[in-house]
Amino acid sequence: MIFHMKKYIKLGLIISGLCFASCDDGFLDVAPLDVVTNETFWESEEQLILALNGLYGNVKAKNTVDMENMGDNTLWPSTTAYQQIGSGNFANDLGTLNTEWTTQYRAIRQANAFLENYERAEMDPDRRESLAGEARVIRALGYLFLTSFFGDVPLVTTTLTVDEVFVPRSPRAEVISFLFEDLDRAAASLPVEIRSGQQLGRMSRGSALALKARIALYNGHYDVAEEAAKQVMDLGVYELFNIGDPSRNYYELFTYNGRQANRLNKETIIGRLHLPDLVLHNLSREIQVPDQVIRWNPTKSLVDSYLMVDGLPIDSSPLYVEEGYDDVFENRDPRMVQTILSPGSAWGGRFDGRADNTDPSIFVEPKFNNDRRGAVTVTGYYFTKYAEISTVGLVGRDHNDIHLFRYAEVLLTYAEARMEQGSLTQEDLDMSINLLRDRVGMKHMILDELAEAGLELRDEIRRERRVELALEGQRYFDILRWRDGASLAEDVKGIKKAWASNPAFVANFAEDSEGYIIAYSGRTFVEPRNLLWPIPLPQLERFPGLGQNPGW
Repeated sequence: MIFHMKKYIKLGLIISGLCFASCDDGFLDVAPLDVVTNETFWESEEQLILALNGLYGNVKAKNTVDMENMGDNTLWPSTTAYQQIGSGNFANDLGTLNTEWTTQYRAIRQANAFLENYERAEMDPDRRESLAGEARVIRALGYLFLTSFFGDVPLVTTTLTVDEVFVPRSPRAEVISFLFEDLDRAAASLPVEIRSGQQLGRMSRGSALALKARIALYNGHYDVAEEAAKQVMDLGVYELFNIGDPSRNYYELFTYNGRQANRLNKETIIGRLHLPDLVLHNLSREIQVPDQVIRWNPTKSLVDSYLMVDGLPIDSSPLYVEEGYDDVFENRDPRMVQTILSPGSAWGGRFDGRADNTDPSIFVEPKFNNDRRGAVTVTGYYFTKYAEISTVGLVGRDHNDIHLFRYAEVLLTYAEARMEQGSLTQEDLDMSINLLRDRVGMKHMILDELAEAGLELRDEIRRERRVELALEGQRYFDILRWRDGASLAEDVKGIKKAWASNPAFVANFAEDSEGYIIAYSGRTFVEPRNLLWPIPLPQLERFPGLGQNPGW
């Protein structure tokens, strides 16, 4: 969303104050005349917009990408809370659990305050309902994360009084049913068109429907997921980002060229926009940091998941030969080299002291020795997706968009939902997954060919989701809903130690029986314990009536 950021910060504080001030209705009988109060604030369209501006600050940004550390696509080189969660080695006193609980309920509380008061504004009723629709979408986002993390959670739809602060948990199914209805109401009031100008980045009808589709998919309501995804498709306003170059189309979406402000991007449905020199992040540097160990280390598991260009997995395609590092990248789904850095590609993790005097701006081979003279990897791989090379060498100067919901995901949801209902046809694939493949020049998914090759349709649909959405924070949630927790318990591996140019730099690295680096071990996953997070300890201490999730 585009608006003055200083005003955004101030108003975020004001609106938060108004929301909390409304806790005790009897605190004051007469509103002060010289300050902003809940009694005098909600009177005009301008005030509603200002309240929404503060509410948008609760929408996740780069921390959506951070959640990728809970899955098996990437490895952070040092211990982080998300990595602990993904490893299964944590308890309910881990601070991030409570942070997620409190921040999501803060957003919900602010949205509730808005929705309790917005009808007081004297303005066009349709416009007023549209603004309320934005608040409903943001509230639903909060509940999406809460139910995905904790399962049953308190369903709070009003700003509570002091005596009502502690509320028992509602069944997850009840919360989801409420969200479906609320998002339908939001969709009916929100504009169809992609937002532009000063409205850029705000929620639209597609936002409400795409969120409904994801919630439905996450919770096994495949009929609802299919319907909501198809509604987005039928809006006719979204399309896959395409600059006319299959070798760059996917990669460029996650650089500055893919910013919604450039008007080239009609794919992003919900995104967090960042303004040059004002609102920034540090993702590119973390991906290819040129003087430290990179933060995002792609795993062998992710690399191995990419198909060959003949549409077959690496373990069954005659095209796959693995005699050296470069071979891994040959003849693969083109999205692989637009996601995982390949030799010969431009990068920002430059090492100026190469003995062969080759161009340091071109990637040649992985670096394992941490001498602060180039980007170091612990798996042997680097990401290139989301790395804006122009800002890799700078600290906190990124302003590329963070894409929270993309049209590509909607197409994937449609295909998966149809498949799970047993109704997926080749026509369905051609209007969904094969559009994603067309963008990069990849061979189509053909149902008859999958059967002939002995490939399971469900596995291939899930593979497609993994490679298309890598590094976008969804892998962990997909693993949980697919009941594939065993993959989270596996050791995190990298390249073969023999591929390192200097054996001394990997001499102390653990390796498996085939010589692949074991970068992280000791992970565990036990059902039903690890299917949900535990209720955070501080919340249980305040209100034991919340109860605890199974296994905790």
